Amino acid sequence: MKPIQVGLLGIGTVGSGVFNVLARNQEEIRRRAGRGIEIACVADLNVERARSIVGDKARVVSDARELIANPEIDIVIELIGGYGIAKQLVLEAIAAGKHVVTANKALLAVHGTEIFKAAAEKGVVVAYEAAVAGGIPIIKALREGLAANQIQWVAGIINGTTNFILSEMRDKGLDFDVVLKEAQALGYAEADPTFDIEGVDAAHKATIMSAIAFGIPVQFDKAFVEGITKLGAADIKYAEQLGYRIKLLGITKRTDKGVELRVHPSLVPAKRLIANVEGAMNAVVVHGDAVGTTLYYGKGAGSEPTASAVIADLVDITRLIEADPTHRVPPLAFQNHTLGDAGKDLPVLPMAEVVTSYYLRLRVADEAGVLAKVTGLLAGAGISIDAMLQREADEVGGEGSTQTDLIILTHDTREGDMDAALAQIQSLPTVLAPITRIRKEELN
Repeated sequence: MKPIQVGLLGIGTVGSGVFNVLARNQEEIRRRAGRGIEIACVADLNVERARSIVGDKARVVSDARELIANPEIDIVIELIGGYGIAKQLVLEAIAAGKHVVTANKALLAVHGTEIFKAAAEKGVVVAYEAAVAGGIPIIKALREGLAANQIQWVAGIINGTTNFILSEMRDKGLDFDVVLKEAQALGYAEADPTFDIEGVDAAHKATIMSAIAFGIPVQFDKAFVEGITKLGAADIKYAEQLGYRIKLLGITKRTDKGVELRVHPSLVPAKRLIANVEGAMNAVVVHGDAVGTTLYYGKGAGSEPTASAVIADLVDITRLIEADPTHRVPPLAFQNHTLGDAGKDLPVLPMAEVVTSYYLRLRVADEAGVLAKVTGLLAGAGISIDAMLQREADEVGGEGSTQTDLIILTHDTREGDMDAALAQIQSLPTVLAPITRIRKEELN
């Protein structure tokens, strides 16, 4: 049987990994897919660099549209990234009747509904295992492996850059700015790390997982996104003393009122497995009603780990390329999802309606009555305290200091109520600096 012919748009870090892994494991991949899979054409603006990677094993062109127009190409892999030309090329490939494999989480989180609808109408597949958590097969787990379950919540460390920074802050007691420079020097963070450190990258991935888990459209614009830039070494240290570690989590949860979709730093009990995921590694915890809690761990980025996921999608498409489109696994797990009638009764909740617990750090005057005022305002808002830690003034500000840190852990409360209480507390003359608020997730 003739090998499946693949066109590759972009042969950078991941693209070269795809080419090399396909070549190295060609025979095993053929046995698994039922026929060979070959990269027949590569489109890249840097033609010379592309030729240095593929040699004479594939045709190299500079024009992506020339590749898409080639009637011999069965599957197009999009590894360009971003929202702009990548979206146009993906839609053009679909219109040309090509199946598409992409690692572009930003594209799918923002334009996924349009792309999946176009693919359904054309009877082609859009596969995207590599778009979330690199080499970890979390998309397949959510779409297929856990199909018997009502997913109750998903929580993941899904950005390696921020996890590396938080791990270094904890290990070395350094502040964010210092560790960011170290991460950039080591190549873990980009020269412009905004998408990573502000939580946007993680929110793209959480948006996709939320849509699969709960049968709702991709709705990145409704995600709550908060990064790690305001975290200090003191918060890492205090969390540790209280038995917690701070991780940037992407969280999506089913509630009676709707779906929570949020990315922010979270205190996680140190005894949880996910709290012990260090460095640039990724991990996702999924809780289903039948299976309970499951954990998926591995490399969330890199040339060959991401290539592993891309090639897994190629194998899946090859196995079913002749199948009736209605018999394939839906792109977002639920039948008829792309037609807009799935999850219509599950709104994404505004952050003010989210219920969780909190870590609060207040820099306050070291004088009588301060604690009573703070706890009184919390009680007045219906917020109960789980634990409290007050540092000695000398420990916080040195000998003779008149300031101290007050650390409070709360029980579950509505975010809107916490917002109102913190506004009142912040206005107290004895509260001397902006209050640090970090959400706490027990992940039971």
